[in-house]
Amino acid sequence: MRRLVATLALIAALGAAPAHAVNPDEILDDPALEDRARDISAGLRCMVCQNQSIDDSDAELARDLRVLVRDRLVAGDTNDEVVAYVVDRYGEFVLLRPTFSARNALLWGTPIIMLLLGGTAAFLFGRRHSRSRAGEALTAEERARVAKILDEGERNDG
Repeated sequence: MRRLVATLALIAALGAAPAHAVNPDEILDDPALEDRARDISAGLRCMVCQNQSIDDSDAELARDLRVLVRDRLVAGDTNDEVVAYVVDRYGEFVLLRPTFSARNALLWGTPIIMLLLGGTAAFLFGRRHSRSRAGEALTAEERARVAKILDEGERNDG
């Protein structure tokens, strides 16, 4: 029984570990550069998978991006320069954690702004509509009709 529990725990632990798609031929000889490459790759989105980092993706484009990142690091670029280079080529969508900018604020703020504008318009329309109906009195014909309906209702109930 202990072996079964231990085996299941090991399988669960291995299944929960992140799967890195980095091929052995991509790994840099310098461990410090390889660590930097992994850090950068973890923050870049695979344009094919779109929900994985290039470090986790098996797509050819992700492999090309991993190689590009490593080439730039070997050439002496800083982490920020490598990320800027990739963003210049592929756009800000390649970042798993986009930077804050006015364009992003507008993108994320637009639904909230539209909700507030719609709520304000509904509130103002409702107020105007209720005011216009509240000031109207029934005409003599409408009062007679209401009285007739109420009288018929009382006769049917009693």
